Amino acid sequence: MTNEYWQEEIETMSRPELEKLQTERLKATIKQAQNAPFYKKLFKEKGLTEETITNLEDLKKFPFTTKEDLRSHYPFGFAAVPHNEIVRLHSSSGTTGNPTVVLHTQKDLDTWADQVARCMYMVGARNTDVFQNTSGYGMFTGGLGYQYGAERLGCLTVPAAAGNSKRQIKFIKDFGTSVIHAIPSYATRLAEVFQEEGIDPKKDTNLKIFCIGAEPHSEEQRKRIEKMLGVKAYNSFGMSEMNGPGVAFECKEQNGLHIWEDLVIVEIINPETLEPVKDGEMGELVLTTLCREAMPLIRYRTRDLTYFLTGDCPCGRTHRRIARIQGRSDDMMIVKGVNIFPIQIERILMKFKELGMNYLITIETIGNNDEMLVEVELGDVKIDDYTKLQALTKDITRQLKDEILLTPRVKLVEKGTIPQSEGKAVRVKDLRKLI
Repeated sequence: MTNEYWQEEIETMSRPELEKLQTERLKATIKQAQNAPFYKKLFKEKGLTEETITNLEDLKKFPFTTKEDLRSHYPFGFAAVPHNEIVRLHSSSGTTGNPTVVLHTQKDLDTWADQVARCMYMVGARNTDVFQNTSGYGMFTGGLGYQYGAERLGCLTVPAAAGNSKRQIKFIKDFGTSVIHAIPSYATRLAEVFQEEGIDPKKDTNLKIFCIGAEPHSEEQRKRIEKMLGVKAYNSFGMSEMNGPGVAFECKEQNGLHIWEDLVIVEIINPETLEPVKDGEMGELVLTTLCREAMPLIRYRTRDLTYFLTGDCPCGRTHRRIARIQGRSDDMMIVKGVNIFPIQIERILMKFKELGMNYLITIETIGNNDEMLVEVELGDVKIDDYTKLQALTKDITRQLKDEILLTPRVKLVEKGTIPQSEGKAVRVKDLRKLI
C-alpha cells in the first residue's frame, strides 16, 4: 500500500489485465449464479452456462435482470448459497408490494468493507481520522456500509446515525471529527445549523472531507457545500443491489467517479433500445457483480442515468469513470410533452447567490393543462425591494425556460418555509397522480 492507493495493484491495473480478470471472474459468477432458483431456471431456458463466456462481449448473450425480478422472487429466489452461509440481508424501504432483498455471506461483507475503505482512502481518509456517519443504520446500506469500511480503514468511527443536527455538531466538535458521510441535502442542513449555533466549521472544527451521495446533486450544490463548511466534498455512488456505498467514487481530481471494474462489469445502454451508447452519451447504467457469493446479479438495470467519461485520470487509476448520476429514468417528469429531470432545475437555481439550497417542484393539472411551480427559499441575502425581487424572479424563470424548454411559475419564499426532512430531500410533488 502506497501513500496514494489502498490496493495499488488493482487500482492501477492495465486494461488488458483488468479485462482478463473480469472474464475469469465473470465465468465464476455465472457458475455461481446458477445455484439461485431464478437464474437456474432462466439459464436453462436460454441454454446459457459459464461456458457461454469466452470473452466480455459474450455477456450480451445473457438477459437483463430488473428490480421487478427481485421483487417477484422475494425473499430468497436469488439466493445462490445455502441459508446457513448467509449472515446478513438488507432490503429496500418500499412501502408497496415486496421490497428488494440483498443477501451477503461473510466473504461478501469483507469484500464490501475493503471496497468502501478503498474509496475513502482514495479521497484522503486515513487511520488517523475520526469518521462520523450521519446515515441511518439497519436496512439502509449507507449506515453499516460506511461503518465497516471506515473500521477496515482504521478510523475512529462515530456511528451517529441520522438526524438530531445539534447533537451531530456536538460530536463533531467534541470528538474531533474530520471525515463525514452525509447525503447532500443533509450536509446543507448541517451548515445551516452551524450558522444558527454561531459555530464556524472552518475555524471551530477539524472537518476536512465530506463523502456525499444517495441523492442526485449538481456540481453547483457540491461547491456550495464545500464553501459553507470549508471541506472537500466527494461524490459517491452506491445502491443496495450492488452491496451499497462504494460502487463508484470520485478521487481527489473530482472529475468523475471511478467505478471499480474488478468488482463489477459496467454497461451503459439506451433505456429504450437496450443497445450500448457511445462514450459521452447519456444512458442507463447496467451492472454485473463479479465477486459476490450469496447473490450474484447479471446485467442488473439500475435505472440510474450517467455516461462514460473519456481519457485517463491524472490520479493514475485505470478503472473507468462515469459522470455523476443525472437522475433516474423512472424519476423523469414529463410536462407538456417535455422530458425534465429535477437536477436540471437545481443546476439553474444553484447559480443564484441570492437563493438558498432548499426548493420544491410541484406539478398539478389546472384546467386541462399541466403546470409546474418551482418554490425556492431565499438565502441569507435579504431582498426588501419588491422591484429587485421581481427582477430576480424573472431572471430565474428565463434561465429555467432556456434549460427545460417550458415556462414554470417561480415563487421565492423566506428561508425555512419549505419543510425539510432528515432523510433524503423531497424535491418533487406530482399532484397529477392524485387526481
